[in-house]
Amino acid sequence: MNVPHTLMNDTRQDIERLIHNQKSLLDVMPSMVLIIKEHDSIEYMNASANLFFGNLLEGESSNRLYTAEETINALLLLSRKGQTQKKPGEKLEEKINGYHVQYAMAPFIGYRGDRLSWLFIHDLTEEKNHIEELSLFHKSIETILTDKINELKESERIRQSLSQELNHLKDHLVKKEPAEGTMVGNSKALRELRDMVSQVAKSDATVLITGESGTGKELVANLIRETSNRNDKPFLKINCNAINDSLLESDLFGYEKGAFTGADSKRKGKFEVVDGGTIFLDEIGDISPRMQAAMLRVLQDGELIRVGGNTPVKVDVRIIAATNADLAKAVQAGTFRLDLYYRLNIINISIPPLRQRKEDIVDLVTHFVRRYRQAFKKDINFLPQSVINRLLRHEWPGNVRELENVIQRAVLMAKGNIVTENELIFDTPAESDQPTGSSPTSYLKRLEGMPLKGMIAELEREIILHSLEKHRGNVALTASDLQLGKTAFYDKMKRYDIVPKELK
Repeated sequence: MNVPHTLMNDTRQDIERLIHNQKSLLDVMPSMVLIIKEHDSIEYMNASANLFFGNLLEGESSNRLYTAEETINALLLLSRKGQTQKKPGEKLEEKINGYHVQYAMAPFIGYRGDRLSWLFIHDLTEEKNHIEELSLFHKSIETILTDKINELKESERIRQSLSQELNHLKDHLVKKEPAEGTMVGNSKALRELRDMVSQVAKSDATVLITGESGTGKELVANLIRETSNRNDKPFLKINCNAINDSLLESDLFGYEKGAFTGADSKRKGKFEVVDGGTIFLDEIGDISPRMQAAMLRVLQDGELIRVGGNTPVKVDVRIIAATNADLAKAVQAGTFRLDLYYRLNIINISIPPLRQRKEDIVDLVTHFVRRYRQAFKKDINFLPQSVINRLLRHEWPGNVRELENVIQRAVLMAKGNIVTENELIFDTPAESDQPTGSSPTSYLKRLEGMPLKGMIAELEREIILHSLEKHRGNVALTASDLQLGKTAFYDKMKRYDIVPKELK
């Protein structure tokens, strides 16, 4: 009677042993193995699957972006997709929870008659990433090579189209380079300027150099000093616009001990240090009324008084001053002393703007190409007529300084030995480059849709900005030009958020 019972126990033990052996075998397999029941539930996950996905059967997920329930649903969806395989064990690829995986299905019937499926999964994420990186790398290489080939073709096309043009560098580069510090060009205006410098240099007379910003006022001052009788004596340059008034006064005239907080001892100013030599005062038109009075004493009597002192100190200094402001208008506006203006303006050297001596442009361009091709190690030896024509059309509001900037950029950006129009980038657009439609009609169209009060305000702001730019940020001259009181003018600037210092 006990034989069937014993046989049944033996069979159960054999099944349990087989299950245990199977589980032990599956747990040491590196591949992920799952058993799916009816494509609706996960019955088993081996150690590799638990490590990769988390212990989903216990509600744990290894991916912070996905819950255990979401991951289970994704795996069950994967098993349903596996039903489409053409034959058992066929390898398919899918993306699950951000991972690239390869999987295969193998259906079987469980010992209880359940419809089960083996789900074998292999992680391909790292391999796929490497393949994508290699693909991107190859595409990048192809793109770079294509761009370089196109660039070479374009350079050759430009070279061929320009080969028949006149080369303005050919003859100029073989000529001797002008000495450093000399004025480059042979226009009538520049020849007259050189003659003027030669005539006044040997005297000790005060010189006032006037001209627009970027014309080379400091260069003229250097030439006057170098050809003067004081060329072996000290030479100092001061930008009056760059130093606070009180600091400028103590810097130029010195101070006595105790003159102000921090004045622990007596100190000589620049005028005393340069005694016997030359001092260059740039932006002289921007000094304060107090400084104007002190400067007049030096020019008129050859003496100064240190800050905090009473005793005059004799000095022998030649003064060269420069300004881009109209001092005559400043005198009329009451912002500059008439007597100081007369003392400074004994000899006036006016530097013409570049737009009035365009015949110097080719010489200047050659000079700057020579300078920057050496600095940038570029073998620029071709400057076509089309480039020269473009440079001659420009009005050069920034004068020689702007031209130098344009050529410096062009040489730096040139791809071969030719400077083309593609490399010409102007600080300010040429008239021919400016958009059309600057007529009153087009301006009114731009204001369409605004209330009348807003239109008037916009127009007033434009007028104030234009006048400030014309006077290079000088508030007094601008207010006088517009026939406005200073208080009213400051109120308008505040209203329209205009900062005059930005326009200097």
